[in-house]
This record gives sequence, structure tokens and C-alpha cells, in this order.
Amino acid sequence: MSTSELLLEIFSEEIPARMQTRAAADLSRLLGDALKELGFSFGMVRSFAGPRRLTAIIDDLPLKAPDVREERKGPRIGAPEQALAGFLRGAGLDSIDQCEIVEAKKGSFYVAIIEKSGLAAAEAVAQIIPKLMRDFPWPKSMKWGRSDFRWVRPLHGILCQLDGKTVDFEVAGVRTSGEIYGHRMMGPGPFTVSGFADYQKTLAEKGKVVLDASTRKAMISDQIAALCKTHNLELAEDAVLLDEVTGLAEWPVALLGTMDEDFLSLPAEVIQLSMAKHQKYFTVLDPKTGKIAPHFIVIANLDAPDGGKAIAQGNARVLSARLADARYFWDTDLKTPLEARTEKLRDVVFHQKLGSVYDKMERVAALARELALVVGANPDLAEHAAKLAKADLTTEMVVEFTSLQGVMGRYYALAEGSPPPVLRTTSPVNGGGKRVSEDNPPPQAGEVSAKPSEGGLSDLPEADLIQVANAIRDHYKPQGPSDSVPTDPVSVAVALADKLDTLVGFWAIDEKPTGSKDPYALRRAALGVIRLERANDHSIWWHDLIIAHIDRFNLFSKTYLEKASIADSLEHFLLDRLRVQMRDEGERHDLVDAAFSAQGVGGAVTHLQLVRRINALGGFLETPDGAQLLAGAKRASNILRIEEKKDGKAVSAEVKPSLFTQDEEKALFASLSDAREKAASALKKDDYTAAMAALAPLREGIDAFFDKVTVNADDPALRANRLALLAMFRQSLRQVADFDKIAG
Repeated sequence: MSTSELLLEIFSEEIPARMQTRAAADLSRLLGDALKELGFSFGMVRSFAGPRRLTAIIDDLPLKAPDVREERKGPRIGAPEQALAGFLRGAGLDSIDQCEIVEAKKGSFYVAIIEKSGLAAAEAVAQIIPKLMRDFPWPKSMKWGRSDFRWVRPLHGILCQLDGKTVDFEVAGVRTSGEIYGHRMMGPGPFTVSGFADYQKTLAEKGKVVLDASTRKAMISDQIAALCKTHNLELAEDAVLLDEVTGLAEWPVALLGTMDEDFLSLPAEVIQLSMAKHQKYFTVLDPKTGKIAPHFIVIANLDAPDGGKAIAQGNARVLSARLADARYFWDTDLKTPLEARTEKLRDVVFHQKLGSVYDKMERVAALARELALVVGANPDLAEHAAKLAKADLTTEMVVEFTSLQGVMGRYYALAEGSPPPVLRTTSPVNGGGKRVSEDNPPPQAGEVSAKPSEGGLSDLPEADLIQVANAIRDHYKPQGPSDSVPTDPVSVAVALADKLDTLVGFWAIDEKPTGSKDPYALRRAALGVIRLERANDHSIWWHDLIIAHIDRFNLFSKTYLEKASIADSLEHFLLDRLRVQMRDEGERHDLVDAAFSAQGVGGAVTHLQLVRRINALGGFLETPDGAQLLAGAKRASNILRIEEKKDGKAVSAEVKPSLFTQDEEKALFASLSDAREKAASALKKDDYTAAMAALAPLREGIDAFFDKVTVNADDPALRANRLALLAMFRQSLRQVADFDKIAG
């Protein structure tokens, strides 16, 4: 069958960069699915997205869909006329004589043979694309003119060709044509094209448009690298910004601009966010110092006659205005101490049922003081940091740059706690929000000054001030799997307290995550708690801490049973998050399940203990003793499962040594008694490797038992006692893990 090439371009005003990648994927999927539904098979579907166009190309599309022959079963012979008439209407037939009669076990039936000619590709495309465009799943769309049609931005043209010939249809008053448009300034067009190869070549050579986003992205990266090499600079990597500017420029040209060095006294994060968020500029560093250089890189969308000099100068002027605003925010914020700002938090609602951010701050401070004793932090410093941790939410800078919450709190705390002159930092942040240089030392002195407060931060020794300031910054961490985890004890105490307060509060008002819905990011908070525990090697018993913390919520009252139920539910949620985390890290699912199913797991073990248990179990099973013991455990489990099903009840582990008749029974019982005692002792010390080692001698005993002893003895008492011995063996293993869950 002859095949063709389908080319589609939907041309509009500027498509937001953040929507382009998904739109290209949606176009491929929807177009391919619609053609398959009409019976077409085809080759590869490719799609491209840029600032003003969505393009799709399908190879090897048949010129016509296959003919369809359908056999539709109808009524029995002799059925009422009304039933026959309805069947004929549904089948599109005029007479029952057009049907065949088929003999079956239940009698003879009419069968309509419906033959449909396959749809021509051009006709199918003309049907599919208007509907596809009307139903296109843009996150946001708009209407224009008098039409009810919606698109992401006003539509200007549609190119649709089969083997270079235009497929005629109309969408929202725009009719298909064989013409395309290029770059607004360097190659506006229109240009006539025929087929994808001509289309892509014409766009690039005449239209000055690079169609493929991956090519544009590579061009930008290469040009930036060349500029940095020429001017001895280093790029502060920003993958998010790179993706965004790739969607903003059809013909990207990287240019180097210069900023006023006076602005380098602002915090590095402020400089970089001002450039990236508002202006889409890349930050560059001085490779000798690792600090922000007085330059930036902007991606222009054309080849300028003067090499881009005027563009760079114009962008520098705009950046100066932006940074002047940031300087104003900085100077204004420094006039009000953080402690004075906390009162404003009374007017900031955290949640209608959980009070204000001030209420949360008070609860977190009390919990941080309590947790400080657990994680080895100074309770006074932890409480102090927690009481100031949210204060920067009321600053001008954080209102403008919300992602700097915590970060600015650290800068303001250091400024307030240091004698003038204060704060100058030019250490940049990367695209993920982490500082490029070491972030624990205090910032350098600079030109901006602030009068220190009469007490509080200004009274702290420098080392304590740094701990408090860092805890203010780090209490939000970790905010995702790639975010760093605080290790300073004061930061750990405040970060744990902040996350646990959020979890306890929402559990207390029964606002838990359900399915895919998690509007308050509680799963992320739970994973943050677990990462803080694991990274800092803390075994924390949460149950009593949760119950005690519920009492700090003054907006509701709970009975002890209600509080215990909340604590149990939250602990199980945390355990489930740990299970997910371990699996995501590549741990064997069966080992995770085995450790989680051990006797007493739940409130009786900490998260760190479970992690250690899983690691020890994995190591043990790789030894010959572990592998052989697993085989014995599987055999014992199979016997017990069969007998329990036969008897209709669980086998008791109450063994009667007086009924032993063989040495192997006695030896296994003795080794079980010894192993149970040693394993229990090791578990009390959190020594899971020793607990596994205590089980190793059971290998010989269980092997000998199976070799020499008949479990299903004729004597019912002997049979019951030997099954009880196997149940005791299973129970002993479950002290450390449920071996039934382990594959092998």
C-alpha cells in the first residue's frame, strides 16, 4: 500500500515556554491516537515546539485506511418484525435478504455483513485535526475575536500537507495553506514549502528559525561556554533557566553584558534571582574566587548588526533598575529586627483550623527545644532559631522572592547580630537554589549597615550566631530528593520540629493525603523527617513526642485515646514513606517487606533501626549461612502453611520437650532457645548484624531436622509437637525479619 508523509504546523502568537514541551508531547499522542482509532498504521510520530509554532511529522502514513468487514449478529429466525426492523436500521441494511443465516447450538440467527471502505488519509486528517485543536489540553488557553475557539495564544496559520499537498480544512476562521512564516524580524516570510525536509530547510535558511528545541538548547549552551572561555568566566549552572530561554528564542544568540559592581554587595541569591526570574539572564562567576562576576549573559533572539552591543547595554540598564529595587528591599528590611517582625506573623494565616504562622512559630519553638535534647543541640539556640525562622516572611525581599524564605532570614540574622559594617556576599547559588561556595561561614563585611538590636542576636557569640542563622535558613530543608540535608544539630532540631508540627497539625484535623492529592505537601514533609533522621544517624521515638505536641495546638482539644490514635496513624504514614524511600533507593522490595513485617515493627522500632535491619538482612542473605537458613525457612513455612490450612487454625509455637523422641528435635530446640536469647539481646543493642549472626547456627539444626525427622508423624501428639517446633523456628526468625517475604 502506498504511504505518505503528514506534516502539520500550528502557527500562533508566542507560546509560554513552560507549556511547549508538554504541548509537543500532547500533539504527538493525540494525533497518533486519533489516526489509530480510524484504522491507520504508520511509522514514527515526531513533534517540535518553539515560541510560535507546534509541528508534527508522521512518516509512512497510508493514503487510505484498510477496508473493514464486520459480522454483526442479529435476532433469531422467526423473531418479531419489530426486532428485525431495528437490527436492519442499526446495520444500515434495507432488507433481511441482505443478511446471512448462521446455524448455532441455540438455533439459527441472522448475521449482517457490513463492509466499510477505509477512509482516505486526507479526509481523515481533515476530520481529526480541527477536533484535536478544539479539545487540546492546554493548561491555560484564551479566546479572541468573536469565536468560541480557544488556543494558548491567537492562531495565525495552519500548514497541513500530505506528501507536500495541502489538506484543506478550517479552524476558527484560519484555513490551511502551503505557506509558513519565519522569524519576526530576520525572515518573516511567507514562504511556500512542500514536505518536511523543505519545511525545515526553509525555516532555517530563509526564516531564521531553529525548529528543534534540543538544537536550540545546544546552541545556547555552546555559545555560553564560548563566551565564558573568551572572558575567563564560569557559568553558574541553571538548568531551569536554560530550558526556559530555549523556549523563548527561535534564533538564539548569547551576549555578554556588564553590571554595576556596587550591586555585588547584595546577597548572591538576590542577584541571581533578580537576573534569572525577572530578566532571564545567566549568572557568571569569577573562577578565581567562585563569586559572582560583574557580568551576565543574555540570550537575544536575533543577529544584531552591531554584534549585540546595544542589546547588551539595554539589558544592563534594565538589570540596574531591578537590582536597585532589590537594594531598596534590602535596606528597608534591615531597619526592622527579626524579633520585631514576628508580631506581624499573627496576621499571617497558616491554616484556618491551625491558626496563624505566629501560632506555628510558638509550637515549633517548644518542640525544637525538646528535640534539641534528642539530637544533641543546644536547646536555647534551637528555641531562639525557631522563634525567628518565619520572621523573614514579612520582609520586602521575601514578598518579592518567595523562594528566598529562610535564606534571607539567615542574612538578616547575621546582619542584626554583627556589628556594623555588615554583610557583603557574592557567593552565587546554582539553579537548584544551593550555594556554589561554602555556605556555613559568616558573610563578608561590606557597605550596607544596620544598627544592631539591644539584645537577642547581637548578644550571641559569633559561633552561636552562625548556628542560629544557619538554622533559620535550613529549617525548610530538605525540600525535595535533590536538596541538601542539614547536619548542624541546631538546624536539625528546628527542621525536624517545623516538619513534625505540620504533620501533626494536619493529622489532628484529619487533612491527610489521599491518593494522588497532597495539597499541603505532607508526603514531602514526612520524607524530610526521615532524611534528617537517616543523614544524622538519629533514632527518634516519635509516639510520645507526637502525643505531647498535639497539646500545643490550642484550637482544639483531644482525649488521650484520640491523641494516641493520631500518633499511631502518623507513625504508620512515616513508616510507609520510609518503605517508599528505601525502594526508590534501589533496596530489594522483598527485603524491605521482610524487615517491615518483623515482629514488633511499628511503634516498637525507629526508622533508623529499620534501615539498619534491612542493611544487615541483605548482608546476611549473601552469606552461605544466610542462603541455607532462608531455604530452611521456606521449607518450614510451606509445611506450616499446608498444615494450618488443613487444620483450619494457626500452629502454636508452644513446644513440649518431653515429647521429643529424636536427637535432631532436641538439638534444634536447644539451638532455637540459644539463638532467640542471643538475637533478642542483640536487638536491644540495635546490633542487627549480631542478631543475624545469632540465627546462623540454626542452619545446621533445621537441615538435620528435615533430614532425619518425619514432621507428619502418625502419632497426633508427635505431629503437633514437631509442627510447634517449626512454628518456634519461624517465630525466632521473625524477631529480625519475616523470611516468608523474601524471594528465593
